[in-house]
Amino acid sequence: MKFNCSHTDPKGKARAGEIITDHGKIQTPIFMPVGTAATVKGVHQRELKTEINPDIILGNTYHLYLRPGVDILEQAGGLHQFMNWDRPILTDSGGYQVYSLSANRKIKEEGVKFKSHIDGSYHFFTPENAIDIQRKIGADIIMAFDECTPYPCDYNYAKASMHMTHRWLDRCIAQDKKSPYLYGYKQTLFPIVQGSTYKDLRKQSAEFIASRDALGNAIGGLSVGEPAEEMYAMTDVVCAILPEDKPRYLMGVGTPINILENIALGVDMFDCVMPTRNARNGMLFTAHGTINIKNKKWENDFSVIDPEGTTFVDREYSKAYLRHLFTVNELLGKQIATIHNLGFYLALVRQAREKIIAGEFTSWKNKMVKQMDKRL
Repeated sequence: MKFNCSHTDPKGKARAGEIITDHGKIQTPIFMPVGTAATVKGVHQRELKTEINPDIILGNTYHLYLRPGVDILEQAGGLHQFMNWDRPILTDSGGYQVYSLSANRKIKEEGVKFKSHIDGSYHFFTPENAIDIQRKIGADIIMAFDECTPYPCDYNYAKASMHMTHRWLDRCIAQDKKSPYLYGYKQTLFPIVQGSTYKDLRKQSAEFIASRDALGNAIGGLSVGEPAEEMYAMTDVVCAILPEDKPRYLMGVGTPINILENIALGVDMFDCVMPTRNARNGMLFTAHGTINIKNKKWENDFSVIDPEGTTFVDREYSKAYLRHLFTVNELLGKQIATIHNLGFYLALVRQAREKIIAGEFTSWKNKMVKQMDKRL
């Protein structure tokens, strides 16, 4: 993997660049649609490519490990072949499940024992098999196994967890170096900065991760309930330390406003379930604010979903029709809303890139943040 940072906003830290992988180029800043179980929910790969058109999508190691299972994925020739996706893929390591399945897991130095949310069966993830599983899944970018701490988090717990994440990282690096690639292309391992919302821990962790000289680095443990201002403060601390010549990935973030504010701090890559999950619940993101399409006010609004939208659904369907689909619980409504939201997120980061290159990002970002912070 190679990264070239071609432009930096003259009034700030926002960057425009390009990541080159064996499955293609990724123009940054980039938002990665979440394809948890080998699918971006509700969207055909055809529409994903032609309408939303992301350079990269994300898969979830824990869920793919449980279903369909790594043996099936290996027989298929990896996740790209299995889901018919020929562009880059990033997989998380399962570390987020250490956080999200807190009632069904036990953490120790060796690794984490999970209880499956599907059938109650027990499984054990270690740094080593997290790498091995991601080898078989076959993503272009793979993540180190870490613990994502909750918010709020006791300082001593956050510190102990951070140091364990660092020890796990060294085990991941060792396993990555000795494990052969399976499908004829290379995989790139990203370490993850932790440290909760404690500035000194984030600084320590960022320095440790930077010392490992990986080709890219991630920031984890944010967007887990902390106020947005704390997220921005921690991101700022970390981005000041992580090397400028490597891409920076802020995991699990976030709202359109969160994304623009973190681009301004020097982040290059994002993912979040928000555009797809909120779409399935009837919330649409637009450049002028959010819409709850289930509200009665849209019942006889026959204007198009979003006149500034970039996808065919924005132009071909009305708000009234989309509201009707949600009212009668038609699956098509969720699909239309999902395509709209993902199209909006990708258009937003592409516009951010254009503004960075033009040297106009900061003023544009400030205007957009005010516009989007409304309920329509």
